Amino acid sequence: MNNKTLKITMIGLMAALCYVAFTFMQIKIPTPGGATSFHLGNTFCVLAALLLGGVPGGVAGAIGMGIGDLLDPTYVIVAPKTIILKLGIGIVTGLVAHKVFHIQRLEGKKLYQAVILSTIAGMLFNVVGEPIFSYFYTTFILGAPEKAAKALASWNAITTSINAILAVIISSSIYIAIAPRLQKNGILKQLAPKD
Repeated sequence: MNNKTLKITMIGLMAALCYVAFTFMQIKIPTPGGATSFHLGNTFCVLAALLLGGVPGGVAGAIGMGIGDLLDPTYVIVAPKTIILKLGIGIVTGLVAHKVFHIQRLEGKKLYQAVILSTIAGMLFNVVGEPIFSYFYTTFILGAPEKAAKALASWNAITTSINAILAVIISSSIYIAIAPRLQKNGILKQLAPKD
């Protein structure tokens, strides 16, 4: 399998994992301005960015969770917001992981630190961006009353923070566990972006 085919296949696989984790590993919370949820979708968006780079990882998250939104009547109206934010998570995580730390060259304690800091960067983008973007999207695009939009943004801040903590722990652990094996058989070199 050539490098391009492997990368496209991995984007599809990671998008599917994002979809499943977002859709089936979710607890919905209704608010006056719409719904928010606890979910594990961001975990695989971040993992995709660590494995594939920022844009491919963000595309996987945007596709997987975007489809999740489009197929759920509760979330269909916020699909554009989801697609933008998940793409952002991937880009920030991948940028820090591959352009700042060059994680594909690291091992041991330095790899662990770089992976954890990269995942924190991506999830920090989401923790700040989700409530703010949600407020403006709900108010100006969807036309919800300001009070309802503020309620949704407040709940989004809570759920997004918990989702972020879970994503950092789980995605970092998975990457650290599988990276040596992927490195050893040469797959990681084929997946990771070039320096």
